[in-house]
Amino acid sequence: MADEHALVLNVADEPGSLHQVSKVLADHGANVTSLEVVSHAPAVRRLSVEFTLEGSADALLADLTALPVASAVESKSSSGAIYGKRIIIIGGGAQVGQVALGAISEADRHNIRGERISVDTIPLVGEESISGAVRAVVQLPRVHLLVLAGAIMGGEITAAVEDVRRQGLIVISLNMAGGVPDAADLVVTDPVQAGVMAVMAVADTAQFDILRQQNRKY
Repeated sequence: MADEHALVLNVADEPGSLHQVSKVLADHGANVTSLEVVSHAPAVRRLSVEFTLEGSADALLADLTALPVASAVESKSSSGAIYGKRIIIIGGGAQVGQVALGAISEADRHNIRGERISVDTIPLVGEESISGAVRAVVQLPRVHLLVLAGAIMGGEITAAVEDVRRQGLIVISLNMAGGVPDAADLVVTDPVQAGVMAVMAVADTAQFDILRQQNRKY
């Protein structure tokens, strides 16, 4: 089984520099799982790269360090090892806060038993803003579940929920007006309970199968 690795490095801000870095990764058989520009100064970009690789990454790091376009190459812990699975909560501020209360409390219970579950929130209003945020969730790394927390959501938001579910994302909705509850995997009336059940759905240390709860309302 391939091991997870992560590194950060400075790369010259010039055409072809990223190609040279990716060629080294490919030559060593590394499978890139995440690539992000974490900072950008004049003439230099700071890259964060996560990848899987059979065995040690020492030779790969040495070849990257030898590149004329690369410098300050450092191995680090992967974001998956530090932050683990992510739950995203989107919607109205009051409802988002209550869902987060339940999710963070439950995540703490599982994280002290070895899990790594992080909770991110974004209070938003408006059909266009929320539907855009829902569709963008699948572009974020490590996201396992989305909770939609509001009083009324439908229209384009419902279509966005259907889109991300087709891509494999689990969606929990509060019991609200609009079409979103009908499109979600699970509907929960109490926002604190919704947060708790969201964490239980992704935690390996919980005895909870979200597939057995699909299309149910609580």
